[in-house]
Amino acid sequence: MNRRLLTASMALLASAACAPAAAIDLAVGGAHMRVPLASIKQLRFITTMRQQFDFSCGSAALATLLTHHYRDPVSEQQVFEAMFMRGDQARIRKEGFSLLDMQRFLSGRGYKADGFQLPLQKLADARLPAIVLVSEHGYHHFVVIKGVAGGRVLVGDPSSGTRMLTREAFEAIWSNRLLFVIHGGAAPAFNSAADWRAAPLAPLDQGLGRGSLATMTLPKLGAGEF
Repeated sequence: MNRRLLTASMALLASAACAPAAAIDLAVGGAHMRVPLASIKQLRFITTMRQQFDFSCGSAALATLLTHHYRDPVSEQQVFEAMFMRGDQARIRKEGFSLLDMQRFLSGRGYKADGFQLPLQKLADARLPAIVLVSEHGYHHFVVIKGVAGGRVLVGDPSSGTRMLTREAFEAIWSNRLLFVIHGGAAPAFNSAADWRAAPLAPLDQGLGRGSLATMTLPKLGAGEF
């Protein structure tokens, strides 16, 4: 693919995916303020990069890891172009980016990264975000583990945004048990409040007695060492 055409295509897709959020005007105690509004879908992509192509979850996951966990801002377009131009383009179009593609990109930016077959708890104890390969509905793709807390796993999914899974649900889709992490450098952000805000717990444990269920209707809810 021609580099100029590739760049133009990525820019067009990115602009279409970044529509501005709405806002409302409020009057409080004689003061007027404009409050920005964001949909749940928009909130999910505040700290997770959206993939622009079917085969670009790897570049979006890597851009998410660097930008939102290592304070090293980089766009998915930059990561995509660098890995695509250096890699096996026919294979990438067919299978997507590999961990080796990511490792080479990170090495070029001065990071040391490797894959480790370790239990999830080891990652939680080390407080390191990681890129992992998951399999859902017959589709294999890369996501970022952004946090682990209280039996929950927070993932940054380039296709659907930041979302929360129970630990059991995550373990069920994490088939190869491989954690791809950056190590040996500065401490990254992990379990940050900004990430968890996109996937809050439903307040079902706050003062709802069993007897009240008969008299009320609940709204339907949507779908070793490093």
